[in-house]
Amino acid sequence: MAKILTLITCAYLIGSVPFAVIVSRLMGLADPRSFGSGNPGATNVLRSGNKLAALLTLVGDAAKGGLVVWAARVWADQLGISVPEQAMIALAVFLGHVFSVFLRFKGGKGVATAAGVLLGISPFLGLASIGVWISVAALSRYSSAAALSAAISAPLFAQLFTGSPAWVASTLAMASILIWRHKANIARLLAGKEGKIGKKS
Repeated sequence: MAKILTLITCAYLIGSVPFAVIVSRLMGLADPRSFGSGNPGATNVLRSGNKLAALLTLVGDAAKGGLVVWAARVWADQLGISVPEQAMIALAVFLGHVFSVFLRFKGGKGVATAAGVLLGISPFLGLASIGVWISVAALSRYSSAAALSAAISAPLFAQLFTGSPAWVASTLAMASILIWRHKANIARLLAGKEGKIGKKS
């Protein structure tokens, strides 16, 4: 029990690393929490007009999720952790991003980190979900609509590509939280006031 709790805590702390804030600070940009949606994520960093900063944020947020899950799966036998325990670790790194201890538990919405986690679970699962995001984003130009569409489809893809109740449950939990974190975006979409991708603050 102590071992899995330690691993879950480590995953949560890694997930809590706020790349949007770190990258913006290192590049001399405004704190992403101070403009646009106020969300410390890649889409809001893009509203600063700095595409490189947004890209670095995206890669950092996705990588922390993907690497943690990949490591848990690769070293599962050596660490003696079951698939349900791996699924808890995956959920923990995602929760770290959404409720970052370094940002007083006010983190990002979790889209990039969720994508990384899904890739870590299964490349097919991750790529299918990312494919939904790209398709909807290209058609609508709304990052939030793309994220919501990907979140809704992810548990279905998890069932299709893993067939594991633990991974499906973990994916469903992430999708539910991600949709909840987008409640303000949903309201703006319905009101026709949502900002489009690339629109500067």
